[in-house]
Amino acid sequence: MNRPIRSKLSRQQLTGFWGAWAGWTLDGMDSVIYALVLSPALTELLPKSGYAATPANVGFAGSVLFALFLVGWGLSLIWGPIADKFGRSRVLAATIFIYAVFTGAAALSQTVWQLGLFRLLAGIGIGGEWALAGTYVAEAWPEDRRKMGAGYLQTGYYAGFFLASALNYTIAARYGWRAMFWCGLTPVVIAVMVLFRVKESERWQQKTKVRTEGGGSSLRRIFSPPYRRRTLVNTVLLASAICGLWAAAVYAPTAIISLAKREGMLQLQAVHMSSFGMGLLSLGTILGCLAVPPLAERIGRKRTLAFYFLGMAICILLSFGWAFYLPHGLHPFIILLFFLGFFGGNFAIFSLWLPEQYGTTIRATAFAFTTSFGRFIAAGVNFGLGAMISRMGTLGKPVAYTAVAFGIGLLITPFAVETRGEVLPD
Repeated sequence: MNRPIRSKLSRQQLTGFWGAWAGWTLDGMDSVIYALVLSPALTELLPKSGYAATPANVGFAGSVLFALFLVGWGLSLIWGPIADKFGRSRVLAATIFIYAVFTGAAALSQTVWQLGLFRLLAGIGIGGEWALAGTYVAEAWPEDRRKMGAGYLQTGYYAGFFLASALNYTIAARYGWRAMFWCGLTPVVIAVMVLFRVKESERWQQKTKVRTEGGGSSLRRIFSPPYRRRTLVNTVLLASAICGLWAAAVYAPTAIISLAKREGMLQLQAVHMSSFGMGLLSLGTILGCLAVPPLAERIGRKRTLAFYFLGMAICILLSFGWAFYLPHGLHPFIILLFFLGFFGGNFAIFSLWLPEQYGTTIRATAFAFTTSFGRFIAAGVNFGLGAMISRMGTLGKPVAYTAVAFGIGLLITPFAVETRGEVLPD
């Protein structure tokens, strides 16, 4: 049986993809830097801010600062309407520039509050990059390549995790946590490249000439029929994914360091072990992202998401609720991180699925809103998580409880719109 011949990608389509992928990769690197340096950074900054650097205070402050980061990420919903009006590539370049500058500025922090402010501002840029990169690739690539392109794009974020882990193993271990944030300035180069070399998608250019949808703001239109229900459902599904995965990913390095020290390792050895564990999580997530498009085409978007959500719930419970409390739990915990990473590839489903549910004139707005608003909910969850860690004096069980978020996602998934077999709407 002859396999269908796929459309050939043009040079501009390849350039645009690699620009978006590189920006998303460095976005992932910049966002996970905080998780990797959480323990040493707060150990230094808490005393300067008037607090003792106890494990409970580090855990609580870490949750508060991460919640502030999520608030910034939630504010990134502003980029969607801007991109629908002014174009994908220019706004994409702006988001990359902002998250790079404020990630680098975090190296100058002298108190936890300054670090929190810089992470808040960096989050505004980091959150916008996914929505714009995902929208651009969906519109720029031909229909028969678009779905796999979404999977390829999503691997970039977790390649960034791997890159950050490598930097933590080498630079942070030798030069300290501030050097890691200085490394976060590198995406500025990508922002310049995107600005000058990546052209707007033809779909968007055509729609700016002829507006086929009614008047009103794009934000208002994603809550009008027939989009209202799908927007609300997608927002809840993204909130479920973010509350669960991000809590696990952010606390995984700290958990590994704690487990490593429990087994007698020195600080440097523990840092190296956390880098290895996060690298393994990244590898698992990349494989999970690549598995999404063929699986979504075979069994549908909703069933694929349900499969990934169920896997995430099980892995979070086993890693933080079981392995973390074993007498020698380091190796079981790290092994489970690989599978947690694989099911964390559920975000690739949204890169493929969200653009299929909205027209071109509101696509970036819908993508930005649904992927960003859930982070306000996740910020509240992280404030609660920090308080629970402080009260219980332990990291594992509070994080394990975030598996509930995926249970909620499983209940909501049947109400989502199934788009398997449909082409990208105009």
